Amino acid sequence: MKFLILYGTTEGQTRKIAHFAAQHISAHGHSAVISNAEDVPAEIDIHDFDGVLVAASLHLGSYQPAVIDFVHRHVDKIDRKPNAFISVSLAALSQDPDEVAGLRDCVRRFTEESRWTPGCLHHAAGAFRFTAYDFFRRWALKYIAHKHGIAVEPGQDREFTDWTALGQFLDKFVAGAARLALEDYPETAHLHS
Repeated sequence: MKFLILYGTTEGQTRKIAHFAAQHISAHGHSAVISNAEDVPAEIDIHDFDGVLVAASLHLGSYQPAVIDFVHRHVDKIDRKPNAFISVSLAALSQDPDEVAGLRDCVRRFTEESRWTPGCLHHAAGAFRFTAYDFFRRWALKYIAHKHGIAVEPGQDREFTDWTALGQFLDKFVAGAARLALEDYPETAHLHS
């Protein structure tokens, strides 16, 4: 099976997650094509894929506009394939009911703006990239870390993505896509086993 992995990133963690997804899918005998939503090659045709995985990171309450735009323009084709959304945010770490509700609202706005309701959704925690921030962003994120009881070292990046949970999500997504392919085209069962 062949999967399209479309991503949007601000600080690089979602790119890392997209590459992890591609490697994980490839390690299980499938293929994946990765594309940054800001530079999707003109030759990419969603019809050429068996499934679509979209990953975007949340910043200031919104996902990357290029991701929203691509999904909005191609939603009819995406909806015809097994599809999933990986939402990347620090809010994914939170147990605070207000923050969890806020994250739900952000995903709801994304689905309204893109006109897409993902077939499945995974919330992945992002990272602090202190080495890439200016003074004000470092200060703001140190405050956020302190507010959540997260210890951070000055000048050091800190990653929060649960790679095991992400791998399990990908396994379920790919298995579901394979089941759908077998239901739609039972004569190709030997290709997917």
